[in-house]
Amino acid sequence: MKPKHYAYFQNTACEFFPCHPGADPERFNCLFCYCPLYCLGEGCGGAFTYTEAGIKDCSACLFPHDPDNYSAVNARFGEVVAAMRKMHHAK
Repeated sequence: MKPKHYAYFQNTACEFFPCHPGADPERFNCLFCYCPLYCLGEGCGGAFTYTEAGIKDCSACLFPHDPDNYSAVNARFGEVVAAMRKMHHAK
């Protein structure tokens, strides 16, 4: 299968690269630098914890940074849209 170059981006010049401890720098995908699934809260499916201040900490999650997960992240776009719509209507 031919690689899909639009599904992978790496910025090795970034001062935080790779920004997750234990990440394989050879396979780290920076495309979803800010995870689009973050807004799904506990339903994001990633490996996260909460800080003492109650903030979601995704530093142990490599799901959106695995090049093999590009399609899986994009497949959940409808859920992200629904979450945004729900937040907007809650105001």
